Amino acid sequence: MMLIISIMFMFFSGVMVFSSTRKHILLTLFSLEYMVLVLFLLLFTFMMYFGYEMYFILVFLTFTVCEGALGLGVLVNMVRSHGNDLLSSFSILSW
Repeated sequence: MMLIISIMFMFFSGVMVFSSTRKHILLTLFSLEYMVLVLFLLLFTFMMYFGYEMYFILVFLTFTVCEGALGLGVLVNMVRSHGNDLLSSFSILSW
């Protein structure tokens, strides 16, 4: 029970960091990856506790890698077009 409470605390602390970072897009990507790792830990402990197969974890890790690559691509595209990853220099109207 204590493990589940600590995992939930870790997840909600990641949500708080994600919602409070408004300056750099790299910090938001780090907090998203942290939340995905916490969800992986929760899913892994759930699967091990109830004795399920681990094939769904492979699918989850595949989507996690795709999400990380997509976020990195957006970050690289933004740095190449704007020169930095500051959200204040990014305007929707310039698209």
